[in-house]
Amino acid sequence: MTIILGFDDYLYPAQQLAQSLLIPFKKVELHQFPDGETKVTLPVKLPRQIILCRTLNQPNAKLIELIITSSAARAQGVEHITLVAPYLCYMRQDIAFNTGEAVSQKIIGHLLGTYFDRVITIDPHLHRINSLSEAISSNQAIALHASSAISTFLQQHFTQPVLIGPDQESEQWVKAIAKPYQWHYTIATKERLGDKNVVITLETNGQENHNEVTLTNRDVIIVDDIASTGQTLEQAVKQIQRQVPASISIIVTHAFFVDNAITRLTHMGVDNIWSSDSVLHNSNAFSIIDIIAEQLKLS
Repeated sequence: MTIILGFDDYLYPAQQLAQSLLIPFKKVELHQFPDGETKVTLPVKLPRQIILCRTLNQPNAKLIELIITSSAARAQGVEHITLVAPYLCYMRQDIAFNTGEAVSQKIIGHLLGTYFDRVITIDPHLHRINSLSEAISSNQAIALHASSAISTFLQQHFTQPVLIGPDQESEQWVKAIAKPYQWHYTIATKERLGDKNVVITLETNGQENHNEVTLTNRDVIIVDDIASTGQTLEQAVKQIQRQVPASISIIVTHAFFVDNAITRLTHMGVDNIWSSDSVLHNSNAFSIIDIIAEQLKLS
């Protein structure tokens, strides 16, 4: 038997996953001491295989708690531990950009590979590597994609939208989302000048068939994996508005939208802002849990 263990901060999706797999769900209890330390209490009599389901936004405390949980489970005799982390932290820093910088992707990847036999995530933010297994030293490091869930969701709201990727890194997601319905799409170029300063250039030349793509009077959807400060999205919106579209929507896998980004984008005239439940947020509109469940059913 396998069971799923969840935490209060990502409780409902973890329970959904257990329901989809028709396996038991139990909660890991956390108690915060006044000095900031955490007491972790696991259910007793764990089976040989367990699945920990916890997304890793705001990751620092969560990582410590997951390490304690994994070690305590091993002490109970658990032999195989899967970590389901729909959002996977510390993937962006894959090289040292300046002298003295830690390459956190390798450090955290090694940590996860040490404590978990398998790691499953959705749309990890990988830049200069092709496979999640290059970042995580685990027997199984599995990167799933939200593209099918996004395609299905958008098809329920639009007939022939135009998809926009705000940078070259987004092309893989945009192309996969557009393909099932043969939607037009194009990819902008991005120059990052700092954490909150980017320049976006949008050329309406379709990447799929190199035909001209007009945005005028069209439903335009900006697609990305992560929305953090919203600066990239704001710059893309400004470029799109020059062509007077019928509507502008934003859809992302992982929603952070810090520094009042939702308010700023709404005031700019964005009609819809949607995200998956990989990170719990008010913009959540579709779920990626079934994608994870299908993967787990195969194993």
